Amino acid sequence: MENQIFRNVTIGKGVVIHAPCIIGFPPRDKQDGDLETVIGDGAVIRPFTTIYAGVRIGRNFQTGQGASIREDNEIGDEVSVGTNAVLEFGNRVGSGSRIHTGCFLEDVKLGKHVFVGPNVTFTDDPHPMKCPHYLECAGGSTVGDYAKIGANCAILPAVNIGAHAMIGAGTVVVREVRERTVVVGNPGRETGTIDKLTCPPGFFERPYVWEPYTDSSES
Repeated sequence: MENQIFRNVTIGKGVVIHAPCIIGFPPRDKQDGDLETVIGDGAVIRPFTTIYAGVRIGRNFQTGQGASIREDNEIGDEVSVGTNAVLEFGNRVGSGSRIHTGCFLEDVKLGKHVFVGPNVTFTDDPHPMKCPHYLECAGGSTVGDYAKIGANCAILPAVNIGAHAMIGAGTVVVREVRERTVVVGNPGRETGTIDKLTCPPGFFERPYVWEPYTDSSES
């Protein structure tokens, strides 16, 4: 089995692409080579990954097996996208972020060092696409730096999640999540802040003390 690499693809130094993968696949209404695809130095792309044309990826990127990355995705440095994860069009993924196995993202803006646990789904369709006003309502979420989203969460369209927030496993996020807050349940409800959490083994006074404080209002 061989890799299929289309035209207008730039592959950085030291990139490993495990066959079979498809790189630079032209999206609908585009021809081979119409859109530039860039993969930065040091990437490891595992078997059965498909990266469409029109994607820009930074240094030291990794995928699991069978990842799918559609056109118009911009991905920073040191990002990993897990096995069978699907990045539909229009995502912006900050450096150092980790997207685990089986996730689905479309039109999502992830900050830096965001943790997205397995099987998290970001939705961007508030109603079926046949509605004549669909484009006026559709929209993905924005997630601040260092936010953590547990496994099997569902994030409703256009919901913003603040920096350093923590979303418990299985939560359905239906409204804005403030910075540094903890949200759990269905529907998600705020239960406190990360500053009140404890470290059960006792290694630290509280979790995440090593993370730099960020305040989106200052950026």
